[in-house]
Amino acid sequence: MKGLIKRITMHPKVCHGKPVVRNMRYPVEMILDLLSSGMTPEEIIKDYPALERADIKACLQFASRLTSVKAIHKILA
Repeated sequence: MKGLIKRITMHPKVCHGKPVVRNMRYPVEMILDLLSSGMTPEEIIKDYPALERADIKACLQFASRLTSVKAIHKILA
């Protein structure tokens, strides 16, 4: 599980800097949306054969880390 998070990359020239799977233009957000809609990892991989099961686990691990933020502060513009 420790190395999974390395599968999530962010680069300004790939999907506007959003987190994606292995620079392949599959946003983490899309994978999470597919999972939350009820698709299984196997169904996602069937629709997107370039993805691996570990990529899907990495998306879940990334989301989990985002929710472990200690505090969110409002910034006035």
